[in-house]
Amino acid sequence: MPEDGGLALVDAPRLQRAAGLARVGLGQRDGQAVLADLHQSGCAKAFLPRIHGPVPEVVFLNTAGGLTGGDRVGFSLSVAAGTRAVGTTQTAERAYASAGGVARMSVDLAVGQGAALDWLPQETILFDRAALERRTTVALASEARLVMCEMIGLGRAAMGETVRRLWLNDRREVRRDGKQVLVEPLRLADQTLAAGPAALGEARAFATVAMVARGAEDAVDPLRRLAPEGVDWAVSGWDGKCLVRVMGPDLRPVKRAVAQVLERLRGKALPRVWQM
Repeated sequence: MPEDGGLALVDAPRLQRAAGLARVGLGQRDGQAVLADLHQSGCAKAFLPRIHGPVPEVVFLNTAGGLTGGDRVGFSLSVAAGTRAVGTTQTAERAYASAGGVARMSVDLAVGQGAALDWLPQETILFDRAALERRTTVALASEARLVMCEMIGLGRAAMGETVRRLWLNDRREVRRDGKQVLVEPLRLADQTLAAGPAALGEARAFATVAMVARGAEDAVDPLRRLAPEGVDWAVSGWDGKCLVRVMGPDLRPVKRAVAQVLERLRGKALPRVWQM
């Protein structure tokens, strides 16, 4: 059982569980990004769709269709020195009710010297009684650039779903030359959902957008001039970081706001797999 006394997590029964690892490495040849490493196993897949532009998009997919107690899924993307790339997911990830045990997901990203990575996964939807542990770790070289986002929704508002019981342990950590520059631990449990204004209040979707780069603070003022509708949001910047927080009543306005922020930060359209 979690220390906070939330949703009880017992040993998972011996049922079939999803497991998979997808790993992609991008290098450079003659000034062009090329595929240098590819590994796929189990339910985790990765592909590079044909696009019109010099920056490749790596799309990850969990073919199991979602996560439940006992599942294990990992995505890994490395970008060699001087290379630019976008990483995303083909669709929303879904964490379903757990019959026992925790679903575990890992995301490992590495960005080489002078390289740039935009890690733009689509939203994660948590259903009632979901139990998910996720770790996202990013290793940046001294002059690497990162833009990343994470969106989470509690159920589907359009379906009238209500999430009352939940266990989420979600940690994001960014290191530059081995030194921590951004750490974001997030834990949600039954008590959090019931805490009212002290926690999420009436919000049932929330997101973080982060830029970690030299001079990222300069993006704060242009972002503050945006006017996303239907959400509460705030922007802050310090020490080579720019962070945007968004909360809303459901995922639709939150995702619209995140799209505005990302388009302003990146100066280009979102990956084609995003459905707005």
